[in-house]
Amino acid sequence: MPDNAANKVKFGLSNVHYAMIQSTEGGVVTYATPKPWPGAVNLSLPPQGETTKFYADDIAYYVSSTNDGYQGDYESALVPDDFAQSALGEQLVAEAGVLVENASVEGKAFALLFEFKGDKKAIRHVLYNCTAARANVAGATITNSKTPTTSSLTLTAAPLPNGNVKAKTTASTTEEVYNGWYQTVWQPPAEEST
Repeated sequence: MPDNAANKVKFGLSNVHYAMIQSTEGGVVTYATPKPWPGAVNLSLPPQGETTKFYADDIAYYVSSTNDGYQGDYESALVPDDFAQSALGEQLVAEAGVLVENASVEGKAFALLFEFKGDKKAIRHVLYNCTAARANVAGATITNSKTPTTSSLTLTAAPLPNGNVKAKTTASTTEEVYNGWYQTVWQPPAEEST
């Protein structure tokens, strides 16, 4: 039975995983098994969309906003080679063991799974339809201490064809769903998607 105490705060970032989108046939999206992306440092994804105001009777008579998902930066220790191939489209020259970035190759969509610690229990998230821009190339000389240089890339999390953008666990999430969060990408039943 789940611990139904709600978190008061969140902090940290860990357990980042990605799962490649395998198919979007008939509006139904399927995913590969999530793979770990170790070395999470920072994730900042501001919401995207616009607010439209219609004025009448000298007031904002009707206000609507669009949900275009999220866009921002993910920083990690390194970008895994498998992610570079699967999501960024880099090609491995097997006989040389070298990854090649080609300007004409487009990346592919994936789900991003991660969690923030809470004062009661970690809050697990999934962004269903992400794409990533190429990671920055950076490095610095070693001085009197070895400070690791991180990799950052810009992520865009767009709505799926059914409108779903993200999901997260709550205090009432079942143990089965919570414990299986990183085994498969959880999606709501079709009738609950809209």
